[in-house]
Amino acid sequence: MKDFLPFVRPSIAPQTRHGVSEVLASGWITSGPQVEAFEAELGTYLGNRPVLSFCHATGALEESLRALGIGPGDEVIVPAMTFAATLNVVFRVGARPVLVDVDFATRNLDVERVKAALNERTRVIMPVHFAGLAVDLDPLYQLAEQNQLRIVEDAAHAIGAYYRGRRIGSFGDIVCFSFHANKNLTTIEGGAVSTRDEVILEKLRRLRFHGQKKLEDGSYDILMPASKYNLSDVNARIGRDQLAVLESRNSRRRALADLYFEGLADLAGSGDLSLPARGDTGHAWHMFAVCIPYAERSTSRREIREALAARGVGTGVHYPALHQLTVAREMGITAGEFPNSERIGCETLTLPLFPEMQDQDVARVVDALTGVLHGRP
Repeated sequence: MKDFLPFVRPSIAPQTRHGVSEVLASGWITSGPQVEAFEAELGTYLGNRPVLSFCHATGALEESLRALGIGPGDEVIVPAMTFAATLNVVFRVGARPVLVDVDFATRNLDVERVKAALNERTRVIMPVHFAGLAVDLDPLYQLAEQNQLRIVEDAAHAIGAYYRGRRIGSFGDIVCFSFHANKNLTTIEGGAVSTRDEVILEKLRRLRFHGQKKLEDGSYDILMPASKYNLSDVNARIGRDQLAVLESRNSRRRALADLYFEGLADLAGSGDLSLPARGDTGHAWHMFAVCIPYAERSTSRREIREALAARGVGTGVHYPALHQLTVAREMGITAGEFPNSERIGCETLTLPLFPEMQDQDVARVVDALTGVLHGRP
């Protein structure tokens, strides 16, 4: 069998390893000059927007809600199809998540479904740019302005994505990125918040480091109870190199996605699978997930995944619908309330996609998937 092809593989260049060694030898490995440089470079990339880094994206999302004063009695609108972190952070600040179904093809929120979920307790809308495809933001921001709501964009998948020619994070209210190991830009673990709201920025600076304020005599005060979410210089050094090649790597992701659309066209046309929305040239293609009607084919996702693994192709599952998770069952949601999210959750299959893949790797995945679905040995 050929070498196993995972569905994702982090890309760390040799010069980055050397740079990390230099940081380790410097004697300063926690938040310091590398973090400052990374935040400045990321801010420049995002159109000279202020940026604060975090040790992970979940902390960035949670503290953004806390900085907005979100808590018990408040409601936050969340798509029913996303990773659990988007849901968990709402629970953790004591607010109530209100789930809204997504479009089947884009996996994203649309404004009409959001409108139907609004009430007097709604404080925040939290759209997710699923797989790197930007949500249609203009009507969503219009709705937020009309109802005096805040928007916290979960852009965990969307570093380097564009909406109508503008980079995600270069505009908007509060935008949170993830730099987890499998993301388009990785710091191993990490995240960032982009916003021009100076009040929120100041609160986030306190919230990410114990609520601390440094005093003129070199001592400090603690202004509020807070946790600790600062990024280290080791992580930031990796992020700086990753940022420098982000555009070229995202371009490669788009080229690989194009090959998938071409190679899977026949399977999509015959109803063997459903392709994700292609979007425009601004799609960041963090991942490429198809949907397969397993029940109609008298098979299961597990069987398909095992058959592909036997052919040397790794796959992922992104994601189960949020209301099907144990943590959400107390919300009392019944089956059928979010049909698109439920179908995606039951049928989704994530195919390999990372910049180091070769064109022939895509052809190999397409051939393996076709063989499995059509019963070829």
